[in-house]
Amino acid sequence: AQNPKATPPRRSDTPARNYVRTARTSPQAQGNLGKGQAQTQQPPAQVMRIISGNWRGRPLIAPKGTETRPTADRTREGLFSMLVSRLGSFEGLRVLDLFAGSGALGLEALSRGAAHCTFVEQDSAALDALRTNIAKLGADAQCDVRAQSVTALGPAPSPYDLMMLDPPYRSGACVVALERCLRLGWLAPGALVTVETAKGEAVTVEGFEAAAERVYGKAMVTVLRVAA
Repeated sequence: AQNPKATPPRRSDTPARNYVRTARTSPQAQGNLGKGQAQTQQPPAQVMRIISGNWRGRPLIAPKGTETRPTADRTREGLFSMLVSRLGSFEGLRVLDLFAGSGALGLEALSRGAAHCTFVEQDSAALDALRTNIAKLGADAQCDVRAQSVTALGPAPSPYDLMMLDPPYRSGACVVALERCLRLGWLAPGALVTVETAKGEAVTVEGFEAAAERVYGKAMVTVLRVAA
């Protein structure tokens, strides 16, 4: 038998309507909430590690803030696979890491046997991370850190065998850097160059020959060789 005291709830009851209304957030409040989240919630710190060589598995810290975009591990692994197939070995190479950020590219090359790496970076947060990574790996004797803009580089003390660039996407900075380094003697004859750009951002500079090109998600890695 039905209980005469029990009344089934109706969706049109006033309390239910009031509940739904009060549970919603006004557009203004939603906007303020979004701002608060943007200010207080930071993306999780990216964990980077050396991929191969003497320091394989060793962690690297990324620069604080959003001014620097570290090369993703997948992209870095693909980049070095492209280099290995062309170089065979990194033993004894002199490496130049431009727009160095955390130094992950140059340090990876050192881990694989490169003799020396010069890092060029001007962002203060990136320089802090770079110097910390070098110190933690005990690589000070193999590294030269230049706290300056790539466009301020003067004549090279001696040429390099490998140059790696990771400039801001779609900034045109890689073309300026390539032309300057070639003109000022930073690259040895036949030296290899890797450039990370946005997908579809072609790299064409007089004096360089394209050797390979690969796309990794939103990034594109181009391998160039100094023309004979």
